[in-house]
Amino acid sequence: MGTETSGCGKRRPQMWQLLAAACWMLLLGPIYGYNEKDSNTNPEANMNISQIISYWGYPYENYDVVTKDGYVLGIYRIPHGRGCSKTTDTGYDVWLGNSRGNTWSRKHLQLSPQSPEYWAFSMDEMAKYDLPATINFIVEKTGQERLFYVGHSQGTTIAFIAFSTNPELAKRIKIFFALAPVITVKYTRSPLKSLTVLSRKVVKVLFGNKMFYPHSFFDQFIATKVCNRKLFHQICSNFLFTLSGFDPKNLNMSRLDVYLAQAPAGTSVQNMLHWAQAAKSGQFQAFDWGNADQNMMHFYQLTPPLYNVTKMEVPTAVWSGGQDRIADPRDIANLLPKISNLIYYKWIPHYNHVDFYLGQDAPQEIYQDLIKLMKECFPN
Repeated sequence: MGTETSGCGKRRPQMWQLLAAACWMLLLGPIYGYNEKDSNTNPEANMNISQIISYWGYPYENYDVVTKDGYVLGIYRIPHGRGCSKTTDTGYDVWLGNSRGNTWSRKHLQLSPQSPEYWAFSMDEMAKYDLPATINFIVEKTGQERLFYVGHSQGTTIAFIAFSTNPELAKRIKIFFALAPVITVKYTRSPLKSLTVLSRKVVKVLFGNKMFYPHSFFDQFIATKVCNRKLFHQICSNFLFTLSGFDPKNLNMSRLDVYLAQAPAGTSVQNMLHWAQAAKSGQFQAFDWGNADQNMMHFYQLTPPLYNVTKMEVPTAVWSGGQDRIADPRDIANLLPKISNLIYYKWIPHYNHVDFYLGQDAPQEIYQDLIKLMKECFPN
């Protein structure tokens, strides 16, 4: 496969170099002393969500939320800060949601994840069923009639669809905080754009018709046995940057094993086909089921409907990055005028797609203003 060369002359290693590193560790590691005693794996790299929350001293609760179409979503709650006091830290009741098909939401009341029927979904269903079920569950559990919603990447896509098509749901949101928002991906530079040159049949031959890129034993091995060592930090981080955009100074290399051990979480091949459709068309549109009859059954029209972001009235705050290869600045420029109630916007020149949650300066660049907006707009 070779290597890519960026405009600034940096060479970006591809997956084969990670494979080579893994083989080197397996075959030659013991000879050169790279054994378990030399490992510097962070504990969280081998933990689940609940364990990670608990490890950092926070209380947690986990729940199963059942959607109207039978999917079971695992969601997590941090009800208050560290210790017994409910007023420590910033004091917010934080809920972590998940979408169908990922590592933490792979159950259904009737369908088996081994069946193609289980995986017949994309972001359309996440917006129509998953987000409403999650928000309604939280409202019922907490007694809070309105919530703040923070989304990143596809988490914003789902919200833009849901809040523009479901006015009753939109009324339950105080502010929508959109980090690296994605609705159109016409200008995306992600390697996944290569799917657009393949026909739907070819994609299904290559990847099947079920799950796309679940977290595997090999991924876990790479994260905890290879990327935890300084020798491989550059290779592992550059692979991450190839997908998301480059900002090496803002990534804590000592925690690469944790970041890579938790991802990818998996989704459906159909969801990836939906993204390929969006990249090819440049439209923010529902999934095209491939023929008029199927589209008519799902949408009551021959072609999939366009999503109209201008119909969303939720107060919205946006952060975007200048080095983001997925939420490209040109797509962001097309999005901003469509947001009818844009209350805040910040462009961060050095940010890539993962800096919004992995960036070492994210508390200063994002979180402090996000919390300030919460307090100023809704002081009580």
